[in-house]
Amino acid sequence: MRADPWLWAIFILLTAIAVIFIVLPIASVLKSAVIGKEGFDLARVWSSISASHVWKAFRHSLILALASASLATVVGFVMAFAVTKTAVRFKKFFHMVSLLPIISPPFVLSLAIILLFGRHGVISSDLLGIRNSNVYGLPSLIVIQTMAFSPLAYLNIRGMLQSMDSSLENASASMGASHWVTFKRILLPLVTPSLLSSFLLVFVKSLEDFGNPMLIGGDYSTLAVEAYTQITAVYDMQAGAILAVLLLTPSLLAFILQRYWIGRRSYVTVTGKPVRDGNLFDSRKLTIPLTIVCVLISGGIILFYGTVISVSFMKQVGIDSSFTLEHYQYIIERGFKTLGNSLILAGIATPIVAIMGLLISFLLARRRFPGSNILRFSTLLSFAAPGTIIGIGYIQTFNSWPLMLTGTAVIIVAAMVVKNLQVAIEGGNNQLKQIDPAIEEASTIMGASNTRTFLKIVLPLLRPAIFTALAYAFTRSLTTLSAVIFLISASWNLVTVTILGQVESSRLSVAAAYCVILIFIVLGVMTAMQASLNLIVRRKD
Repeated sequence: MRADPWLWAIFILLTAIAVIFIVLPIASVLKSAVIGKEGFDLARVWSSISASHVWKAFRHSLILALASASLATVVGFVMAFAVTKTAVRFKKFFHMVSLLPIISPPFVLSLAIILLFGRHGVISSDLLGIRNSNVYGLPSLIVIQTMAFSPLAYLNIRGMLQSMDSSLENASASMGASHWVTFKRILLPLVTPSLLSSFLLVFVKSLEDFGNPMLIGGDYSTLAVEAYTQITAVYDMQAGAILAVLLLTPSLLAFILQRYWIGRRSYVTVTGKPVRDGNLFDSRKLTIPLTIVCVLISGGIILFYGTVISVSFMKQVGIDSSFTLEHYQYIIERGFKTLGNSLILAGIATPIVAIMGLLISFLLARRRFPGSNILRFSTLLSFAAPGTIIGIGYIQTFNSWPLMLTGTAVIIVAAMVVKNLQVAIEGGNNQLKQIDPAIEEASTIMGASNTRTFLKIVLPLLRPAIFTALAYAFTRSLTTLSAVIFLISASWNLVTVTILGQVESSRLSVAAAYCVILIFIVLGVMTAMQASLNLIVRRKD
């Protein structure tokens, strides 16, 4: 406290914010789940969770989340490994294409799969001649969620691989080890933290997703959809809260297991010593198969998004495919308010997420304060809690004095920050695990203050994590749905809710046009972010 009082003040401020905007809302949901209008009602809780359709939905949610998380992590790792550690060509192209699913609402891909493989789909009906093709159910959900959430794993793993120096890999190669042995014994163990955190990120995103299950789930019910239905259709807040709490349990357990596993191991690779970087994995036996896999993954993404773009110029899907710009004209005339709202709120939330996330990861990994477990537990909850439970908690917590925020932009920004905060924290943690604390100790020994050490030593080494946090926070804030759908108002409606409404109303071309506009906006912002980061790096060099 005496050495760096500003760090102590920041820690207190961050802890207070976490308690107010994370712990209190979740505690409110837990309370409303067991306490109804007539007081403590354990019988109601038991009757809700013991219902056969609830357990069926719970089982369905776990199966979908486990399958999607496993496949998305594999896809993300393959793409990240290819563009960072090998001599694969067209890396910039693969990088840009792999980010496409993150810059649109996840349920947009459901729209694409219906248009491609549905009853009147371009591929199923027009090309293959399959009539009455059924795309609804678990297989389509797994494909969609894998494609939609693999960029989360890609960004997380890529950031860690970029910061990893090649000294151990070079030493392994110089001692005669094959590429496979180097990969299995050196690289794979070191990238374990990002693999596990990526799996958990996708696992939680899959659990909380109700846009895709709502559109193409068919008879395959999930808990997120059940909870949403209880609140918006049945108007039973207690039943919705009970199901939301049930969603929280597997996420929380998985996160605790991940923390226990990683906490017992060391992953330091950045020691401050000069190293020679390069593409060690340059064998054609490796690069050719990797290139084929990357082309197939990229081709699938382009096919889906190309379909969405083409539909945005059709008069009416399945009836009149003639070219038109009337859907874009409709958005310009009547839909720019919701798009502007989303851009403003996402722009406010993005720097907050990056700054708070990296500060929290640094304070928890490199400093020890009395009460730090409160901050650690609060951020754990922000990660584990599905968007449904955040949305319900915010409705209950911020609807009365002295925290009257319902209907304002503040409550939506707060929900965006809370739901995206853990990605910045995980990215910072993954980077800090690779940075030897001896580098900071050497700076302190030479007379630098902790503040100067953080700004001049730690912060530059966190550049990949900073870009990941900024890119993810902006794109997910702009395309978020599960938490904010409960918080919108007449003054602050959002574009993702508008798109979902257009899809439910079968105005598919208008929904596609909204998505195309979102894609180009996010691509422009991310390009500007990357250019700014490169400019900063060149100036420092």
